[in-house]
Amino acid sequence: MTESSLPSSPPNSARADQGAIDALYVDLHSHSTASDGAVAPAEVVRAAKAAGLGAIALTDHDTIDGVEAARVAGAELGIRVISGCELSAHEGSHEIHLLALHVSRADRLAPRLVEFRQQRVDRAKEMVRKLNVRGVGITFDDVLRAADGGAVGRPHVARALIERGDVTDSREAFERYLGFGRVGYVPKPQLSVRDAIQMAHDGGALAIWAHPSKEGSRSAIMRLVDAGLDGVEVRHPSHSPDDVQRIARLVEEFGLVPSGGSDWHGATDGYRVLGNMNVPISWLELQDQRLAHQAA
Repeated sequence: MTESSLPSSPPNSARADQGAIDALYVDLHSHSTASDGAVAPAEVVRAAKAAGLGAIALTDHDTIDGVEAARVAGAELGIRVISGCELSAHEGSHEIHLLALHVSRADRLAPRLVEFRQQRVDRAKEMVRKLNVRGVGITFDDVLRAADGGAVGRPHVARALIERGDVTDSREAFERYLGFGRVGYVPKPQLSVRDAIQMAHDGGALAIWAHPSKEGSRSAIMRLVDAGLDGVEVRHPSHSPDDVQRIARLVEEFGLVPSGGSDWHGATDGYRVLGNMNVPISWLELQDQRLAHQAA
């Protein structure tokens, strides 16, 4: 991949020609109600169809439970659905998110993902306990209702606080109660980056560094390459144009595969709208080629 192969339009630009142009694009980072998204898995695929995308990756946090429903919808609508999940890993005290893209051996991932989801439940319960001590009357049942069967996370605690009227929106929930150092904050159990990459490979997937932004330096990418990294998210709503160009050059330098996506959680406007990153289908083809080479 060269810089000239990057989509020419900026990540959040409006596209005048729907249809033929959009058919050349994919979105390789999205979330559904299987974790903390607002849209059911099948509806994610329908939204991808409406956006003119050729393929969508469902990358819910610590789960691939929504993929089957998404694939059924994809078969009906002619949209390729890629099985994935997003893992939270740590390099020292620094958190790094990794996408396991193109999961083909789900049975090898399932036990660890079940373990992670239980850790999410335990963490949410401790958040509720800490908030109760400070006089906030939220219950864990409130959180479960907010999660509606999805993998429990802080966003669901925030939604429960909003529903009870304790805060007006998610930003206030995190700033007052759930952010680092706040009264309801509980740290995540730590998974090393090397272990997360190995998990992805055990599942037959590529390990992609998600939204590195300014952290995506040459030295940082080199360390992850040494741990087995396959690719880096080049296009993401949090990336500046400088981030996009720098990461693209480093991806090419280290022989990695590019990826990108909207990190969609259901927004209908703003930067994180499905398909807004203009990720070319050629990037997906490069990922397919790497998978074929690794399987050979």
